[in-house]
Amino acid sequence: MASAAAPLVSLEGVTRRFVTRSGTDVTALQEVSLAIERDQFVTVVGPSGCGKTTLLKLVGGIMPPTLGTVRLNGEVLARPSRKVGMVFQRPVLLPWRSVFENVLFPLEMLGWRTAPRKDEARRLIELVGLGGFENALPSELSGGMQQRVSICRALIYEPELLLMDEPFGALDAMTREDLSFELLRIWNEKRKTVMFVTHSITEAVLLADRVIVMTARPGRVVMDVPITLPRPRTPDTEFTAEFKDFAKTIKSAVYAEARGC
Repeated sequence: MASAAAPLVSLEGVTRRFVTRSGTDVTALQEVSLAIERDQFVTVVGPSGCGKTTLLKLVGGIMPPTLGTVRLNGEVLARPSRKVGMVFQRPVLLPWRSVFENVLFPLEMLGWRTAPRKDEARRLIELVGLGGFENALPSELSGGMQQRVSICRALIYEPELLLMDEPFGALDAMTREDLSFELLRIWNEKRKTVMFVTHSITEAVLLADRVIVMTARPGRVVMDVPITLPRPRTPDTEFTAEFKDFAKTIKSAVYAEARGC
């Protein structure tokens, strides 16, 4: 039985190694220990190739650690769990299905009846600002609108944990900022635990309760910064002295790791 006091996610001494097609051993993550409490919004930053996406895949049960243990609700995570939802860098929507049908698709994959969740699907579509687009095909939507659909799809089966792998990375700066505030609004209503990978330090600070800074490969946690900015956050938050101090601290750590300092 999981302890009631256990964090939702814990990694204990987690190392992940790969062998490339040429036979080279690569250590993506090394001795990562991390705990994430329920309802926290945690962002992860670090130099390119530091293992951020690998970390999400481990927490999502998509791959096993080479060494160490990943736990969800205190239980060892050995395979993908229905308690975990994931939003990828690209929306990956089914092009022949409408917005409404794409949102319901995960339920079909799980073998669940969709009828009891149709009202929730409509509510989620309204929640992300896509009311009126229920019958639209992905080709009729902008990139930002498609990513909103992917967020609905990840939430439709009520996961406890939402993993987001640079979901706004391919969007223009204005759309990216709009979706960041939209995500904060959704998170404030749904109160899911979120792990969010990003290359944007501004985005990391704006969204998070905590920012995890990782080293260059092999990835390790070099800094865990509690973000004490008041919520709800607004565009004006980014202009405060406190926000700039957090961003400066994290930027210095990321750049030091990128330079190998």
